[in-house]
Amino acid sequence: MNRSANNVVINGGFLSPLRDIVRTQMIPYQWDALNDRIPEIESSYCIRNFKIAAGLEKGSFGGKVFQDSDVYKWIEAASYTLSWHPDSELESHIDEAVDLIVAAQQPDGYINTYYTINGLENCWTNLMYNHELYCAGHLIEAAVACYKALGKRKLLDAAIRFADLIYDTFGAEDGKLHGYPGHEVIEMALAKLFEITGEERYLKLAKYFIDERGKEPNYFAKELSKGNHMSPWPNEIFRYEYQQAMTPVRRQIQAVGHAVRAVYLYSGMADVARLTKDKELEEVCFKLFEN
Repeated sequence: MNRSANNVVINGGFLSPLRDIVRTQMIPYQWDALNDRIPEIESSYCIRNFKIAAGLEKGSFGGKVFQDSDVYKWIEAASYTLSWHPDSELESHIDEAVDLIVAAQQPDGYINTYYTINGLENCWTNLMYNHELYCAGHLIEAAVACYKALGKRKLLDAAIRFADLIYDTFGAEDGKLHGYPGHEVIEMALAKLFEITGEERYLKLAKYFIDERGKEPNYFAKELSKGNHMSPWPNEIFRYEYQQAMTPVRRQIQAVGHAVRAVYLYSGMADVARLTKDKELEEVCFKLFEN
């Protein structure tokens, strides 16, 4: 079965006018917001951060630690829009964003403006809260969408370089970090990258992030013990439940914690179960769905 969004046709009904609003109003508005061109709203700093990280402007990082993900999500949405409604101006904006992202990529493949601007020596030290792997996941999702919708490889090639760095950094092998993302999404993104490229290491890494999550000794406890950051939860309520890391994923039977993180995780679990024919993981997905 071909699951491509390009095979879906919407000709009317409830969704058609909503889709047109997204195309004609939301996506252009969001592009202006990412570029801080709407004076009556708070600045996003998103595009500006990439310009600073690429050395095109001077300044300090602005916004949230996950700010990069906003432009990635925009590229994903805009790309899928172009798959059913060509728009040369919108495509040029995507190209502009992609060029900035690639310009900000480090020689080893790393992309994250928060750490590029504030200090690359601190990367991978706060997986629990600082959203590096989350941003990487949304970059991969954007790259896959751009390639599927437009046939363009520039962002995909950048995402592949970053995914290769992450594969070399994380895993069960000696010398690698035995961590996983505080905010999930890279699991389902790596599954998509595997389906595009056929590279088994991406599926292996997605499975690793799922299976390592919640194991003892808990990786987030190790981070906290180093004093790199503090848990924001009073009396440690939801210390690990919030990130679905309170117990190994295959033993989880209740949907707990942050809802967006949970659904990203469960979606990645379903993808890995489907692609590896893992019946045990599939059964966990059904239990969590029923809960």
